[in-house]
Amino acid sequence: MPEMLLEPVRDPSAWKAADYENNDSWIHRFTEDDLAEIDAALNGIRSQGLSVPSFGREEFPLPRLEEKIYRVVEEVDEGRGFALFRGLPVEKYDLEVLRVIYWGIGAYFGNPISQNSKGEILADVVDLGNDYGNINSRGYKTRAALSPHVDSSDLVALLCVNTGRTGGESMLSSSASVYNEILQHHREYLPVLCRGFHRDLRGEGVTEKIDEVTFHEIPVFSYFENQLSCDFNERIIRSARVRMDQPLTDLEDAALNCFRTVASRPDIQFRMHLQKGDIQLVNNYTVLHSRAAYTDYTDPARKRRLMRFWVNSRNARALDPNFANKYNTGPRGGVAVGDGARYDF
Repeated sequence: MPEMLLEPVRDPSAWKAADYENNDSWIHRFTEDDLAEIDAALNGIRSQGLSVPSFGREEFPLPRLEEKIYRVVEEVDEGRGFALFRGLPVEKYDLEVLRVIYWGIGAYFGNPISQNSKGEILADVVDLGNDYGNINSRGYKTRAALSPHVDSSDLVALLCVNTGRTGGESMLSSSASVYNEILQHHREYLPVLCRGFHRDLRGEGVTEKIDEVTFHEIPVFSYFENQLSCDFNERIIRSARVRMDQPLTDLEDAALNCFRTVASRPDIQFRMHLQKGDIQLVNNYTVLHSRAAYTDYTDPARKRRLMRFWVNSRNARALDPNFANKYNTGPRGGVAVGDGARYDF
């Protein structure tokens, strides 16, 4: 049995919704000088004839903004676990130029990894009409409501290009606060959650088979080298058991239900509406994210669109190797490239 933390988490990662309802310390607004620096870096990329993904920080210099970005990333890595940059004038640029700008800014967040079996490192979060009820689909290509979950990287970064017609609210929950609540009120579930579950890879693993699951069970809560980390995605935990033809036990089912219920509670879950030009940065080990369902515009140019990075931090926390291997591609590995996935990209 893995080591378990048997006392509450009391560091800044254990927050509740009320802590930030009247507190915007997590919002960092781009200044005019910041935006001028971004435009200068963009002009440098154009003058060199470079494009995504053929450049990095050296080719996209942000001499003053760089320090601000690094401070925010440190806050996300080691503090509350989330932050937001506000004020990138997305209306000023077309989509391809925005990709260049976001790629350049994202180079300062860490090392991006593959998000899907096409090997995309910078991916669009947009509804392509995929059926979220199909276990082979992934939520980022639908407009369905998404339950609290984490992604398979150290950090996830989202740039809001367009908002939908209605809905699409972003919700964040501290996984440390979820742990504290379960520890206090439902300690009987902790052994199950710390042991973990296989995950359904939906055709995006190394075998390219649609029924591939993780080679090992991945803990929901992993206590390693004095740090608590979380990995929770109820949908692919449950569908893995369908693939394996191994129904959940009553205790396992109750533990998953309890986790979701606590993570979705109004006192735990902090809600925000992303605005055009916002860049949301979230630590997957300490913060769960979710999304409300949304309705969209019929005009393709106005459709809800976000650009997403999965990023591994340069100052990464220590992780148990099994906990860190989410796609059978090794610790902190991205999605395997192949032809097994069965959804529209």
